[in-house]
Amino acid sequence: MVNRVMQRKAERLLDRFPVLAILGARQVGKTTLARGLGPEWLYIDLENPADQARVMDSPELFFADHPEKVIFDEAQACPSIFNMLRGVIDQDRGSKGRYILTGSSSFELLSNVSETLAGRVGLIELHPLMRSERLGRPLSPFFELFQQPVSSEWMDRLLSDPSACQGSFESRESMLAGGYPEPALQDDSEYRLDWFENYFRTYIERDVLRQFPRLDLLRYRRVVRMLSHVSHTVINRSEIARSVESSEAAVRDYLELIEGTYFWRSLPAFLTPKIKTTLKLPKGHFRDAGLCCYLQNLNDVAQLETYPRLGHLFESFVVEELIRGLEASGARQLRYSHFRTKAGGEIDLIVEGSFGCLPIEVKYGTLVNARELRSMAQFIELHNIPLGMVFNHASRPRRVTESIIELPVSLLWKSD
Repeated sequence: MVNRVMQRKAERLLDRFPVLAILGARQVGKTTLARGLGPEWLYIDLENPADQARVMDSPELFFADHPEKVIFDEAQACPSIFNMLRGVIDQDRGSKGRYILTGSSSFELLSNVSETLAGRVGLIELHPLMRSERLGRPLSPFFELFQQPVSSEWMDRLLSDPSACQGSFESRESMLAGGYPEPALQDDSEYRLDWFENYFRTYIERDVLRQFPRLDLLRYRRVVRMLSHVSHTVINRSEIARSVESSEAAVRDYLELIEGTYFWRSLPAFLTPKIKTTLKLPKGHFRDAGLCCYLQNLNDVAQLETYPRLGHLFESFVVEELIRGLEASGARQLRYSHFRTKAGGEIDLIVEGSFGCLPIEVKYGTLVNARELRSMAQFIELHNIPLGMVFNHASRPRRVTESIIELPVSLLWKSD
């Protein structure tokens, strides 16, 4: 069993709220985490007709017999459970840690959780595995920085930390493996390909068709594969619509669907009155690099070596590692965006939170120079930000300018 970096956050929320909701894509380990949190709890799979009938045939009797310690798996399959839980919880509002919900679709589920159980539920989103989890390591000390405001002292701390130095890191294997626990934890490329093939087909047949039975599956599959080729770029819906011979409105709906099932992450544009030429289009990427590789028929390291968009794939891989670590670290009020100007200046990720604002660039190479970071330098100066970061394959931290530091990507899973 893999130790998940979100475990501590889940335990904390379970201690503070009557209900813990664990959301995320299918097969990322939600059920395993829930059952680990409540090993002796009653487990109800709401996608199982027999389990659903056990609750719904006589809800009053069920909750009278089980006023606490129940795991409701795949809660989106039974939306009426939310109103039932609200009534049960309000009868004893002071009691904490009573129920755990899991769900793999954010459409009605997130609305039901946030509206029906507002104030009664703690929410976490469980992602595919971080590389540190695959290696059996705890969350990197790097993420402890985000417990205090961004400052120039961060740079001094990182430059002086010997544990931040790391030799070469082979990122291509990690991108191919992805983070879904079953294929990622087995050193078997054939199994990985078989798993992704069956996973994607099951996702289409079970999740998508169940919610949208009249969906044009052929066009939807084409849009999903098209998105894998433009992952971690600015998304222009009209261009995608032309490529797949569909309407822009349909592509918009497809994008909402793939994002709502936790496959895709959309990064809105960072809008600022201080720079008038900012593009307002969102940027997007597949949350799991392994799934993205599969959809593009990238099956081994040799194919990745000649892949012309390897830098984009690496960017999305690192951005997801950062987001997963930040959300597990306890950092609060997190918001993610990207920045791009009409002249082509860009910043891959801008993270905002209780610690302030931090611009982050991701480069596949081993060395950057100040010339490549003019957009970040200008952004830092205009917004009076103390620090910017560049992650790449460098072997050790290095000061690029007075306010920009280059960091080895391995720092994100380096443990003391």
